[in-house]
Amino acid sequence: MNIRKLKTKVRLSLSYITLVILSVIAIYPALWIVLGSVRQGRSLYSKSLIPESFTLEHYRDLFTSDTILYGTWYMNTIKVSILSMLLGVILIMLTSYAVSRFRFRGRRAVLSTILILGMFPGFMSMIAIYLLLKELNLLDTHLALVLVYAAGAPLGGTLIAKGFFDTIPRSLDEAARIDGASNFKIFSSVVLPLSKPIITYLALTQFVGPWVDFIFAKLVLRSKENWTVAVGMWDMVRENQNSHFTMFAAGAVLIAVPITILFMFLQRLLVDGLTSGASKG
Repeated sequence: MNIRKLKTKVRLSLSYITLVILSVIAIYPALWIVLGSVRQGRSLYSKSLIPESFTLEHYRDLFTSDTILYGTWYMNTIKVSILSMLLGVILIMLTSYAVSRFRFRGRRAVLSTILILGMFPGFMSMIAIYLLLKELNLLDTHLALVLVYAAGAPLGGTLIAKGFFDTIPRSLDEAARIDGASNFKIFSSVVLPLSKPIITYLALTQFVGPWVDFIFAKLVLRSKENWTVAVGMWDMVRENQNSHFTMFAAGAVLIAVPITILFMFLQRLLVDGLTSGASKG
């Protein structure tokens, strides 16, 4: 009995030690960036983690510099992210509701196709998308980003949302149908009010993707005033011979603030949406 208790204590101790190590690994870089954003000078290198003196000049310079259009880039990113989120969530909800509630020829093939396509990284199709956008005269426009981000949303969210819809009793649909409700009425008045957790999860995931994307935005956007914040911050460091890292850190902190706040306040709905959507296939 004593040996069993000893093994349990050792196992718990190792678990706690592992969690502490992982927490330090995750928190230390973020803490370094936050403190680096208020450190004087232009270099992130320092002999100590805590700066000798604090300053907010890097945050001010982001919005007052003549060559760094951080405010414009930030607003561009917000616009693209919100529009992509709205359109992407609508497409995901309609697609997942259709494959969850209706039985039609090719349904399994559709689900298999979504699953297989979701396994491939998005940048594999970038050249083809670039040529298509060029033919449509959509290069260097935010509309191009919104359309591509939203069109790819069902590949990543349909199966999760379908799993959530499968947990909603079909008896609710049948009762509404007896009262004369159409399929769209059932979807909008019965299913959607019960789907707040999964809608919250999908909305945040679809918002975060465009918010932090760099590769596709760099490929499509050419004008400096049209850049998103990820492209602008990359150019900020590149154009200044790697001499504005503290300003880069300040910009990174401002990028993380909205996402952090959203995750903190919507954490419960996020967990409910993800776990409910994973309960059925």
